[in-house]
Amino acid sequence: MKSLLIKTSLFLNYFIFAILLNSVGIVILKSLENYNIDEIQASTLEWFKDLPIAIVSFLIASFLPRIGYKKAILTGLLISVVACIVMYYGNSFWAAKFLFAAIGASFALIKVSVYSVIGLVTSTSEEHNSLMSSIEGVFMIGIALAYFIFPAFNSAGDPNAWLQVYWLLSGLGVTSFIFLYFTDFDEKTEIPGANLKDDVKQMIMLCAKMSVIVFICSAFLFVMIEQGIMTWLPTFYKRVLKLPPNVSIMMASIFALSLAVGRIVAGILSKYFSWFYILITCIAIAMLMVVFVLPNTIDTEIGAIENISDIPLLGYAFPIIGMFIAPIYPLLNSTVLSALPKKMHSPMTGLIVIFSALGGTLGSTMTGWLFKNLGAQKAFYYTLVPMVLLSISLWVLNRITKKNAN
Repeated sequence: MKSLLIKTSLFLNYFIFAILLNSVGIVILKSLENYNIDEIQASTLEWFKDLPIAIVSFLIASFLPRIGYKKAILTGLLISVVACIVMYYGNSFWAAKFLFAAIGASFALIKVSVYSVIGLVTSTSEEHNSLMSSIEGVFMIGIALAYFIFPAFNSAGDPNAWLQVYWLLSGLGVTSFIFLYFTDFDEKTEIPGANLKDDVKQMIMLCAKMSVIVFICSAFLFVMIEQGIMTWLPTFYKRVLKLPPNVSIMMASIFALSLAVGRIVAGILSKYFSWFYILITCIAIAMLMVVFVLPNTIDTEIGAIENISDIPLLGYAFPIIGMFIAPIYPLLNSTVLSALPKKMHSPMTGLIVIFSALGGTLGSTMTGWLFKNLGAQKAFYYTLVPMVLLSISLWVLNRITKKNAN
């Protein structure tokens, strides 16, 4: 029962931060409309979100076990609640910058803690794979819902009506805080090193392990693929299929939902099949979709579109690729974390967060360059390159983990 309460708390925390983190595009749009700023200024919100995630992860990951995972999660929730209230009353671009800086720092605390706690409440690699995939699936559901929750508070007659959403989000944060506060959380966490200096040293030494190097490359390549598609899919639909902007944004929610379904299903399958065979099969299907489905999507003739239901079935086909790339990230993370001593889960998670952020930034930037220089029709074909490299990386990682296990 205690384990179930802890898992429920992890799901709730991840769900809340999925909505907060992935509202950045919506807040950018609102900032352009309401705060008299230009596109370059608005784009800085991405940096205010991502830089604190990477910096805080690097600074706190190695010695977070000394602080305590429960305290870290509660701190992250409290910071996010305060940030939501500041955004509501601040109602300005500086408040938006504060909001995402606070959310980024809080998410670093949450993610490192959640990934470490998964190791504490599971006893086998299969359980670890399953819980990791399910939690990441819930995260994707939160991303998809963000595209519907924020518009629900819009009002044509009141440009500030959308800010009411932050009372809902702060309420969810308070609920999660209370739920976790009263949950019995017996961590019994091992400390990575003898002192803080040794903790950091242990984190750096992880980078010397061949399995960790290969894993970092794999995680980097995956996030590069995922963020490249997720960030530019609305632009793809707007430019190639000539969909209205609001419908193009909704298509991104289909991609996020397919990611959620893929991760939840992978969590079930991982109890019965090897992570390696699941991921190789998924990558193969994803590559086939790029080769065969993407061209048909591009060639689809679409008439007048007023809402998402007017799109022909073939128009929905490409976002379904999310279902097949979805299992890669959680199963990769779980495979490496479950192979390490529990005391190393926190510093290893710090590395995961840092290189995931770098991979996402590079993937989005490179795809944007391809959109500009090669056109929207051709840009997504280049996802085949990191997919091939990822397949090789997974094969090497599987050989190393098998050798280490023997």
